[in-house]
Amino acid sequence: MLAGLGQDGFRENGWPGCEVEESFHVDDVPYGKNQSGDPASVIGVTPRGVNPLVGDFRVRLGLYIMRRMNAAADHSPVRSGPRAEPFQAPQGDLAVLPGSGNPILAQAIADCLDVSLVPCHSHVFSEGNVFVRVKENVRGRDVYVVQGVHYPVNDNFMELLFWIDALKRASAQSVTAVIPFFSYAKGDKKDEPRVSIRARVCADAIEAAGADRVLTMDLHSPQIQGFFRIPVDHLYGRHTLCERVNAMEIPDLVVCSPDTGFAKDAVDYARVLDVPAVFGSKQRTSHDEQAEVLEVVGDVEGKNVLVVDDFTISGGSLISAADVLKQRGARDIYAAVSHGVFSKGAADRIGNSVIKKMLITDTIETAFDPLPENVEVVSVARLFAAAIQSVHERTSVSELFPDPRS
Repeated sequence: MLAGLGQDGFRENGWPGCEVEESFHVDDVPYGKNQSGDPASVIGVTPRGVNPLVGDFRVRLGLYIMRRMNAAADHSPVRSGPRAEPFQAPQGDLAVLPGSGNPILAQAIADCLDVSLVPCHSHVFSEGNVFVRVKENVRGRDVYVVQGVHYPVNDNFMELLFWIDALKRASAQSVTAVIPFFSYAKGDKKDEPRVSIRARVCADAIEAAGADRVLTMDLHSPQIQGFFRIPVDHLYGRHTLCERVNAMEIPDLVVCSPDTGFAKDAVDYARVLDVPAVFGSKQRTSHDEQAEVLEVVGDVEGKNVLVVDDFTISGGSLISAADVLKQRGARDIYAAVSHGVFSKGAADRIGNSVIKKMLITDTIETAFDPLPENVEVVSVARLFAAAIQSVHERTSVSELFPDPRS
């Protein structure tokens, strides 16, 4: 028998209260077989008072060990529940890096957070090669790269990947890809033969580059969050847009979705504004970015209507919906869109349409044409800044979007 206990209260080379003997085989000992008759080898580790030759002592030994472990756990200060702080990496300094796609929004976010932008440089060589460089030390810092994937889409996307890679190689503690508008979100499914699921390819590339988290707003398809194996915080622009709509004090307002695909989001807009919702039926026959709204389900006669959508490229769906709503007796037509992509000629079409006022956010900073007078830009810098602060402080991002039903 071993004498004395170790400093941790356990016997040296053994369990508490156990004797350690030489190994033996039950065939070498009289009456050695267990109850099942199995002459298996055993290790002579027995609690005091337990005879290894009476019955199968291994069951009793197992129960003995479990009781001792449970007793130790009962006296332990550690309890089940959320992980304690020591399991989480310490927070690094919060840093915001502006990509070339969203320098104005990045500066506004940094101003809201009261931090300076990380000095950096990006350049596109004459043959299209993208070069990026971080111009100060980011070792051990939590860096948020603000870089949207809009026109020029492929250049902006490759730049985002290079920023992530550069920061990881510079020993940043964590890198969050802040993507105000993710254009490839439209490629979320294989809806035609022999096509690529582009959003999934982009998600894999962002992860492979080394991103630790993605922060984005109003994805065209929310299920794209499932394409990533890293955390994705999905923000909603409707609360910011609805604040501006409420400030406009539009009477007899009705929210309208131009198609059934955005119907659920239109209902969410209506709940925030506490107004009714109606829905349009849209038809798209090709990839020419032109769609036609055929009918509107719901009463709009004598009402002011707010048409809502996640993005508009040519303005075709919004203008078509506005025309149908006018034919159904609506008074003034307004629009609220999270991402104003606006391809060439879209600004003129919207400016000459029956839409009285269109609200868009500042997630996209490139434009082919000047915005018309009936388009107003609403900033989401405070929303992104609040989300970044929540991520950095490890608090709930969902609390930024209170449920109007609660």
